[in-house]
Amino acid sequence: MNFYNTTHLHYCGIDLHARSLYVCIIDHEGKTLLHKEISANPEPLYQLIEPYLDDLVMGVECMHCWYWVADFCEDHGIHFILGHALYMKAIHGGKTKNDRIDSYKIVKLMRGGNFPFAYVYPREMRVTRDLLRRRTRIVRHGADLKAHIVNTTSQYNLPPNKVNLKNICARDQLKSTFENPEAQLNIDLDLNILECYHRELSKLEWHLEQKAKHHNPVCFTLLRSIPGVGRILALTILYEIGDIQRFESVQNFASYSRLVKCKAESADKTYGTQGNKIGNAHLKWAFSEAAVLFLRGNPNAQKYLQRLQKRMNKAKALSALAHKLGRAVYFMLKQEKVFDENKFLAG
Repeated sequence: MNFYNTTHLHYCGIDLHARSLYVCIIDHEGKTLLHKEISANPEPLYQLIEPYLDDLVMGVECMHCWYWVADFCEDHGIHFILGHALYMKAIHGGKTKNDRIDSYKIVKLMRGGNFPFAYVYPREMRVTRDLLRRRTRIVRHGADLKAHIVNTTSQYNLPPNKVNLKNICARDQLKSTFENPEAQLNIDLDLNILECYHRELSKLEWHLEQKAKHHNPVCFTLLRSIPGVGRILALTILYEIGDIQRFESVQNFASYSRLVKCKAESADKTYGTQGNKIGNAHLKWAFSEAAVLFLRGNPNAQKYLQRLQKRMNKAKALSALAHKLGRAVYFMLKQEKVFDENKFLAG
């Protein structure tokens, strides 16, 4: 957990909502200078904070609409910090909770050096990252549609369809599978959506690859040097990391990527793990997929996994391999070196 502990003349805490802002400003001595609710627009916000711009830091809790506030601060040269939502439990406790109290708690955390801040992703790459995340959700919905086709075939006790639904000819074969017209219409609906997804995602993936070559071509090429890491995994790792220099150590990076579990301990007793939801779920998925694909058609990697399985079960061995790949990616991007499989498997 990282805390913001830089001192300023003025601190501005905002309880952020989609249509309104509750703004609280205090000075370095803790005196409340302003406490007011306004509409969520740049103009009234600037008019409100203009008298305090000489040395102001603005903080909000991380929620879906923080983008425009971060961009507003960048445009006006205001220092902006983003609060980690899972760590800011101080604003959720207490006997009474409302927007006015929350904004005051936020600004007091900032002044007291107890504000747990999160990474403010750069504006120029943020939209591309969100587009890539959108693609992931669509692909997962496509997988649900394919599973529905398989389940419907089983419901009517028909032979399993051993076809790859990515291919147009395979989808055409399924358009005359069921005798019942309503059942066939149910499948046709899935097939038509899959056809649309395939067409649109092909164009989207090409666009994302071109953006990656523009934003960070070196890191994108380095990630592609890992066996099993294709275009999509490389894009995911690249855009979810952003700037690798923001991680001071490989331990911080592994924790952010959800590749390690944290023990819950008290009085020399262990109570299991906690904080498993804190971190980047997309990086966790990417490294888990990379570990499985790294083994495919790779006898040396499979032998390495077998050595791990002598000390742990297969699931933990795959997690250990994903952790090792994450550490390798950290040093690859830090040092700008391609993946060395011999060195990786020798460790």
